[in-house]
Amino acid sequence: MSWDQVWIDVNVATMSPSVSAPYGAITDAAIAVKGGKIAWVGPRSELPEFDVLSTPVYRGKGGWITPGLIDAHTHLVFAGSRANEFELRLQGASYEEIARSGGGIISTVKACREASEAELFELGRKRLNALAKEGVTTVEIKSGYGLDTETELKLLRVARELGKHHHVDVKTTFLGAHAIPPEYKDDVEGYVDLVINEMLPAVIEAGLADAADVFCENIAFSVEQTERVLSAAKKAGLDIKLHAEQLSNLGGSVMAAKLGAKSVDHIEYLDEDGIIALSKSGTCATLLPGAFYFLRETQMPPIELLRKHKVPMVLASDYNPGSSPLCSSLLMLNMGCTLFRLTPEEALAGMTRNAAKALGIEDKVGVLEVGMQADFCLWDITTPAELSYTYGVGACVDVVKNGHLVHQ
Repeated sequence: MSWDQVWIDVNVATMSPSVSAPYGAITDAAIAVKGGKIAWVGPRSELPEFDVLSTPVYRGKGGWITPGLIDAHTHLVFAGSRANEFELRLQGASYEEIARSGGGIISTVKACREASEAELFELGRKRLNALAKEGVTTVEIKSGYGLDTETELKLLRVARELGKHHHVDVKTTFLGAHAIPPEYKDDVEGYVDLVINEMLPAVIEAGLADAADVFCENIAFSVEQTERVLSAAKKAGLDIKLHAEQLSNLGGSVMAAKLGAKSVDHIEYLDEDGIIALSKSGTCATLLPGAFYFLRETQMPPIELLRKHKVPMVLASDYNPGSSPLCSSLLMLNMGCTLFRLTPEEALAGMTRNAAKALGIEDKVGVLEVGMQADFCLWDITTPAELSYTYGVGACVDVVKNGHLVHQ
């Protein structure tokens, strides 16, 4: 066999449903890579013969290889700080009270409008580096801190540039309908018209987004307004997704499922009717324990009902300056288990296989199978459960991205 590289002395958590063992695990395994894709994976005892003199062979010292982690919900490109709001919350103010008084998203909007692309790029690069060190090989980055055409385009351009200059793949999401800007506080319908008729066409023409998102909530946009934006985005050829049922149950998830959304995210207040709608449409439910933790929420996502109806559960950081300033996907694995009572296998699936589905790239990444993109991580652990069990030890040893070894 002629391969570009071979990994031996490893155990492999393929996360593939075709492998019946927990985590899709193959112990004492081997992986071969050719042309940036996985050419062979299986028990080392069955590894075909290859030219060991001309093929780089990497030894994993008994560690575990998993698919590269995927953070499928972030707001990574932003400027400014909201540490003052952190203080206000600790003094008793609620997230909704801060937002209604001009804080929250709007305060970040002001900072982003004033920041240059170079400043935003450098800030984003540092955050992307932090995720990459924890084994993230694909990340979604939303706009939504511009709330005018010029700044929304600026944020999406920066996100695209980050993807061009970093080994981590970047998927971009247009979130112009994230909040109501001050200049439209008395004309929400007018702002929705702006998003649909000016922002969205500009984003499409520039080729800056893979998907569109809306914050459907009582402090943001109604179900009807949200449907208008998502329908227009879908018609324009973008994937659609939704911030939904975070603070109340407006029914946005049911609407989004009917439109064929890739995911609905937050969903703490999602009811069984909404879950059944997700199950029928194949829409993923994205869990964001960082925001739940940081805002000290008490309404748990309906994990048991999601399990009952076999809705794919995604786990993501929701990294942002206000409600989840936690730039760590590994921390989310732990929080997903400790706060939401996911199993470690469910948590890892939420950052690999299911996260890929939520981004519409499940045919490329998320599992370790022949023909898939060679994105994987070697971890200095004795069981995959350690990725959710412990935090801060720096267990990621090596990352392979598109078949190339990336030095951590």
